[in-house]
Amino acid sequence: MEYKIIADGACDLYGENADKIGVQIVPFYVAFEENVYKKEGAEIEVRHFYKEMVENPTVFPKTSMPSVQDYVDVFTPIVKAGEGVLCICITTKFSGSYNSAVNARNMLLEDYPDAKIEVIDSTLNTVEEGIFVREAARMKAAGLSLEESVQALERIKSTGRIIFTVGSLDYLIHGGRIGKVLGGAVNMLGIKPMIVMQDGEIFSSGMARGRKKSIDKLLVQIKEHFTKNNINANDYEIVVGYGYDYDEAVSFRDRLLESVKEYSDITSIDIYQIGATVGVHTGPYPLGVGLLKKYDA
Repeated sequence: MEYKIIADGACDLYGENADKIGVQIVPFYVAFEENVYKKEGAEIEVRHFYKEMVENPTVFPKTSMPSVQDYVDVFTPIVKAGEGVLCICITTKFSGSYNSAVNARNMLLEDYPDAKIEVIDSTLNTVEEGIFVREAARMKAAGLSLEESVQALERIKSTGRIIFTVGSLDYLIHGGRIGKVLGGAVNMLGIKPMIVMQDGEIFSSGMARGRKKSIDKLLVQIKEHFTKNNINANDYEIVVGYGYDYDEAVSFRDRLLESVKEYSDITSIDIYQIGATVGVHTGPYPLGVGLLKKYDA
């Protein structure tokens, strides 16, 4: 059966990045004003989202997940055409997007009981979810069936990691993820947290004094992830993720390429902008990498 790949906007693939791999995006919503939500990527560009944060640092934006109806609207024409649906969603530990998609599937199955609709909790987020979606597109292009793609995706999703740092703790403090007293003291000292996301959850991986040292430490932690765990980096897709500062991302990518030469044959690394789903928690200056094992490695 022919099938279409759908992904929620948390994968941070918009416009050409999604179109060129044949993926349709169901966007999240972003609000800077109370109850004024806009579709990310369609009604508000990611760059504008970060620009608002930089220019209005006392305003903390919010996001809202796609609704059940949003998914119904996307699934329906595909099902009516007799095609299958492979829908990939952000980790359920961050959002209820997966539940919205599952409810939409169940509603459609009442009218189309023979429809093939697979919804996957990727257990991933932002650029690592983006790699996951790209791998799904590669599977489809290679001729894998819907069922074979689901099996392969379930096999590789546990290999996903995000290793990153942020510019300040203000947004993590505002979101209640770090206590105000501790967070404020750490901010005053210029401490930058090092963070790892694994299996849909965020963990501390240390701290660094200042932005330069935190970036230096990122390079060390990425190398250690592969070398200390005896993982072949050549089997992985690596993507640099950034927020507002593209030039900083390019500089970091170039340093990363030099670093990975020590333990891999990797010669190119893509750069993707981290979207609002994560940006509301990190602020405008997240920087790091997403890692995921290739399905055919």
